[in-house]
Amino acid sequence: MPTNSIIDISHHNGTRLRFDKAKAAGIAGVIQKSTQGESYVDATFKSNRKAVLLADLLFGAYHFGTGANGVSQAQHFLNTVQPDENTVVVLDFEDNPTGSSMTLEEARAFVTHIHDKLGRWPGFYSGHTIKRALGTSVDPILKNCWFWLAQYGPTAVVPPCWSKWTMWQYTDGGVGPAPHSVDGIGPCDRDYYVGTDAQLRTWWGK
Repeated sequence: MPTNSIIDISHHNGTRLRFDKAKAAGIAGVIQKSTQGESYVDATFKSNRKAVLLADLLFGAYHFGTGANGVSQAQHFLNTVQPDENTVVVLDFEDNPTGSSMTLEEARAFVTHIHDKLGRWPGFYSGHTIKRALGTSVDPILKNCWFWLAQYGPTAVVPPCWSKWTMWQYTDGGVGPAPHSVDGIGPCDRDYYVGTDAQLRTWWGK
């Protein structure tokens, strides 16, 4: 039975977040935007990471990929986050509204570099972007990543590259099925994990 106990956030969620209230409301894990491209760092990353961990919540970080060298983006992400074994790491692969978008080749380079450095594949977050890019084909590199589906509808449709979703972002806090909001956070991106809460805690970051 999937558990609805994960949120993902960025500077768009503001600076007055109460992760203690979110935990009391049933949230178990928070995935924060950390970096974008080869140099950008989300302004709320450091403070939110500290607050999430102080609230005794699971912490993860994601990188928004852009049309630039995949390895240098991965290095920037790792240098900023410095993830330990308890940190979920994710590549956000979607259309870039402010510049060039990441290509499949750049995405492969990014996830391969993460695997080489951490000994594990990152999560791969995407929705219509990866469905459009791959169609019905299976990518030999990207298929190694666990899949985080972005789809704001009642039914999850996973592209053929993966056999299932591990996480499913079902709402952006406005569009998609309810519930949309979390106490202490407000309307936000909310995500299912494919297993139970206990399984989530065992799986997280490993």
